[in-house]
Formats: sequence, C-alpha cells, structure tokens
Amino acid sequence: MKLLTLNKFGPYWLAFIVSVLCALLYVAGLFTPSIDTLLAYRRSDIGDGQWWRLVTGNLLHTNHWHLLMNLAGLWVVLFLHHFHYQPRGLTVLFILLCLFEGIGLYLGYPQLLGYVGLSGMLHGLFAYGAVQDIRRKMRSGYLLLLGVIIKVGHEQFYGASDDVTAMIGARVATEAHLVGLICGLVCALLFFVFQRLILTKAKA
Repeated sequence: MKLLTLNKFGPYWLAFIVSVLCALLYVAGLFTPSIDTLLAYRRSDIGDGQWWRLVTGNLLHTNHWHLLMNLAGLWVVLFLHHFHYQPRGLTVLFILLCLFEGIGLYLGYPQLLGYVGLSGMLHGLFAYGAVQDIRRKMRSGYLLLLGVIIKVGHEQFYGASDDVTAMIGARVATEAHLVGLICGLVCALLFFVFQRLILTKAKA
C-alpha cells in the first residue's frame, strides 16, 4: 500500500520533501548564518575540498521571494511532466541535476564565486521533461524545449529581468540557467542510453 501511494504521488512527494528542506534551511539561515557559510556554493571552499557545496548550494536562497519563486517553479514543472516520473528515478534525476549544476558552474565559470538557488536545476528538469515529451511523440515537447532554449539564449545576451533581480536581492545567475539547460539534456541522453542498455540485456 505504501509503495502504491508513493508511485501515485511520487513527483509530489519529492516536491514536498524538497520544499520542506529548502524552507527549513532558509529559516535556519535567518537564525544561524553559519548554515549559509557551511552549505552555499562557494568556489574557493569547493577548491579546498568541500565538494558537498556543489549540491547543497542549490537548496539555499537569498530571501523569501527567491525561495517562493523557485519552489513554485518546482511544483509547476513537476505538475507539467509528472507522468514521466517514478519516485526512485525522479530522486536520482534531482540529485544528478543538482550535482551536475555545481560541477558545470565550477568548471565553466571560474569567475562565478558564489551561487545559491534551485533555478539552474529547474531549467534542467524542464528541459529533461520536454525531451521526454518528444520521445512520447508529444508535439508540445518541441515547443517547450524551443521555448526554454530561447529564454536561456536571450538571458545570455541581455541578462535577466531587473524586476527579478530586485525581488531576490541579488544578481540573477543566468550562467546557472544555461548550465542547467545543458545538464537536463545530458541527463536525458544518459537515461536514454541506460534504458537501451537495460533493454539490450533483457533481450540477450
């Protein structure tokens, strides 16, 4: 019964857990600034061996608006593509996207010294879902993928909205959106190859 419940509400269970975790970290950070000091993506500390920051930096936020915007985005993206996911696979995908986001920023943008937020991962999750739509022969997948590519491309040339920058109280790291988009496409390819290998072994 528990397994059936998790399978039925899997994407929303993950959204709930991530939402609670991010909210708790945000509230804890208000009272204990050392939380941000310990977990935020900080290039210099990662270089000193604090590799967990590659993942945990995604879970922190600059202010409550930043937190609410990212969590709303998470729920919307999962609602849009919930039928693609099972609990275990989605959990693995979430962790991989967070990890690849951190690695991508570290390797690709040495000038970016700090970063927090889910937005990069969300761009990856959105792109991954769009590719799954395409694999299921859903025309909407092409539109969604084209839309996120245009959005990210526009940001690389013109930057993010001034309103969003003012709302979150920090510069929008558009680099993270580009890295997230690429990571989502990479994960889609990796999962496709993995599924092919499983099918090949099953037929052997």
